[in-house]
Amino acid sequence: MSYKEKIARRAAREIEYGNLINLGIGIPTLISGYLNPEDGICIHSENGILGMGQAVQLAEADRNLIDAGGVYVAVEPGVAFFDSAVSFALIRSGRLDITFLGALEVSAQGDLANWIIPGKLTPGIGGGMELAQKAKRVIVTMTHTDRSGTSKIVHECSLPLTAPACVSLIITELAVIAVDSGRLVLQELAEGVSIEEVITKTAAPLHVPSADLPTF
Repeated sequence: MSYKEKIARRAAREIEYGNLINLGIGIPTLISGYLNPEDGICIHSENGILGMGQAVQLAEADRNLIDAGGVYVAVEPGVAFFDSAVSFALIRSGRLDITFLGALEVSAQGDLANWIIPGKLTPGIGGGMELAQKAKRVIVTMTHTDRSGTSKIVHECSLPLTAPACVSLIITELAVIAVDSGRLVLQELAEGVSIEEVITKTAAPLHVPSADLPTF
């Protein structure tokens, strides 16, 4: 199992029966592979789908069905299609139970930066700004560090924010970390990972409530 799949599998455990969720671009799209139809979970895509299924290969795809990132997807029985105005009205009215988003940086206060590195080409902030502000829970699924080994969990974000103080939980290949009243709390460790390794690779202060943490 790849580290991305491990993150997605752990993230799926945060979803409760009957939840309405949104899966952002990247690692979050893998979460649908760990959901069962009998769980009663409904997936929203901001390009106008309610009842989205898993990603599919080109040979199986309906060329009219893509998610917000342009990936071909299946749909579940009872699916609804609508325009962007309806889709964003659904988001802005606070109906999403959870949105899962990737990130470039997350701060100790739960600030989220996930849309641009200054000087690099980007298509724009897109729906991430709306999702981060209006979903009942914002869960970030990302690698703990960037390609150079620099922590993506920081005291304060240096990159332009998507939204302030919005993240409630961070899931990486190393750990599960909660954002609780302006501090980061280590809740779980990935199997084979030590508390010391997580602390070393986290650039923000980390509260460790116990030396005996559950693993995933």
